Amino acid sequence: MDLFAKLQTNLGPLGKHSELAEGYFAFPKLEGEIAPRMKFKGKEVLTWSLNNYLGLANHPEVRKADADAAAKWGAAYPMGARMMSGQTDLHEQLERELAAFVGKESAYLLNYGYQGIMSVIDSILDRKDVVVYDSECHACIIDALRMHLGKRYVFPHNDIESCEKQLQRATKLAEETGGGVLVITEGVFGMTGDQGRLADIVALKAKYEFRLLVDDAHGFGTLGKTGAGAGEEQGVQDQIDLYFSTFAKSMASIGAFIAGEKHVIQFLKYNMRSQIFAKSLPMLLVEGALKRLDLIRTKPELKENLWKIVHALRNGLKEKGFSTGKSNSPVTPVVLNGTVGEAATLTRDLRENYNIFCSVVIYPVIPKGMIILRLIPTAVHTIDDVNETIAAFEAVKDKLTSGYYRNTEMAMSFGE
Repeated sequence: MDLFAKLQTNLGPLGKHSELAEGYFAFPKLEGEIAPRMKFKGKEVLTWSLNNYLGLANHPEVRKADADAAAKWGAAYPMGARMMSGQTDLHEQLERELAAFVGKESAYLLNYGYQGIMSVIDSILDRKDVVVYDSECHACIIDALRMHLGKRYVFPHNDIESCEKQLQRATKLAEETGGGVLVITEGVFGMTGDQGRLADIVALKAKYEFRLLVDDAHGFGTLGKTGAGAGEEQGVQDQIDLYFSTFAKSMASIGAFIAGEKHVIQFLKYNMRSQIFAKSLPMLLVEGALKRLDLIRTKPELKENLWKIVHALRNGLKEKGFSTGKSNSPVTPVVLNGTVGEAATLTRDLRENYNIFCSVVIYPVIPKGMIILRLIPTAVHTIDDVNETIAAFEAVKDKLTSGYYRNTEMAMSFGE
């Protein structure tokens, strides 16, 4: 079979209908300043799909810091990888401040989140080591584990009883191979919004020997008294052996970091191929991250404003009979029943006729017959935004329940 021929038959549910999907449901183009209200296909829409949790993307102090850094350094400085010629005092300063903020001995800057955590996992494991991980871990973790040459055991999402059973199997195997055990979970699961059961997993350390890696992309800046994340929220930050987060959420930028014991971070600095052989994070992003971190530390009102909107949105939806699942983070999923075609028609109706733009999650990410409309509240949304959105959701829910979306041309074109 021709290498590329199979690609035409393996496009997925939206890819099979790319002419309908592209530009509307897949690869949509939001235009204008990053804000709760942006332009989509020439119309202003109320946007709930940006991970700009604390509103830092267009915070005036952030914009000034970014502009000043760009003018001072340009986009190229420093040239080369950190190990060779890309090391600076500001890179080291940011690492120290990040480590202190999340309560770890040391931290290491990474160029990207997805690539970064993949490389962390790849670096610390060998074929003798065994991994236990949550079934709903992000794609970057799943992709990293595909590269792992050793054994891995998965447990159903947040099922601690199953996690313990997998730990028993992993411990037995590790004793045979002479390897170690790594447990991987998330601080906040970005699709459903529920926190990983970190405290319950940490409690298992009393019975089993393992290290814990937590991807806290959505918890950093939004959870915990100081914003240090899900571990701080659950009182077990000190028991997380490797703490990872990206700058793409609360920091509204590019980059990531990994934090933990000093000797582990030192090992990663000399063994992470994605960093050793990649250009250093540009200075304008480093200076920008320092400013963002400073605002997270010194302006608690940012997180307070975020949670004001989260509570208003979630409580308002529940009062109107909507299910938001088990979310206990800002991520707010609205769970409905319907086909892929109905989901496509509903989403189009929301965007065209109610001017509400949110992400839609369908099969195969979730089971057939389920639709999730995923809302990301931010500190710069308003109560008026919340009320407008709830009214729109009531209207489209009534249409969905009545079967209005079922026989539309778009729904039928999906051929379900």
